[in-house]
Amino acid sequence: MSTPPNEDGPLSLRQRAEVQAQADRERHPEIPTPEAAQQLLHELQVHQIELEMQNDELRRTQAELETSRTQYFDLYDLAPVGYLTLSDKGLIQMTNLTAATLLGVARGAMIHRPLSAFILPEDNDTYYLYLTRLLKTGTAPKCELRMVKKDGGQFWAKLDAATVLDTGGAPGYRVVLTDITERKQLEEAQLFLLHSSSHRAGDDFF
Repeated sequence: MSTPPNEDGPLSLRQRAEVQAQADRERHPEIPTPEAAQQLLHELQVHQIELEMQNDELRRTQAELETSRTQYFDLYDLAPVGYLTLSDKGLIQMTNLTAATLLGVARGAMIHRPLSAFILPEDNDTYYLYLTRLLKTGTAPKCELRMVKKDGGQFWAKLDAATVLDTGGAPGYRVVLTDITERKQLEEAQLFLLHSSSHRAGDDFF
């Protein structure tokens, strides 16, 4: 006949196992208890959800920035005046589509070229004097000069510039280029009429 199992055996085994588990935890405190593991799992889940929410917010912010950037460049490119950014040497670093259209040059072909290359040689002294005074004093009177298109055509332009610093701290210029040809033609016509009237008055007087 077989011997019946000891009823105390399983209980004693469980007790010994618990004692052993406690000893293992004391020797290896880095091993978490089931409760601690459950809490750690919960915290990891919460952290994951938080990261997903942050990623969603970043994606929304990025989309908004991209929309703003597109709107800015649309306004920059389609502005009724030309915008240019020049280095301290007068080289074109950035330009909008309007400036390129006024000069009849592809925008990419203008980069790294001096703005003086598009100014009538007779008016370059006016341009350099304007930039020199602007750099020294921070302000300068209006600058009106003649510019040359790629096809050789000319037009009168008004330059409004301000000094700026690039990311490296080097000085440069922001320039607003406005076509004032119609105004100049009107002024010339008015002056011609004024002179003509003066001569006719003088002839009648004598």
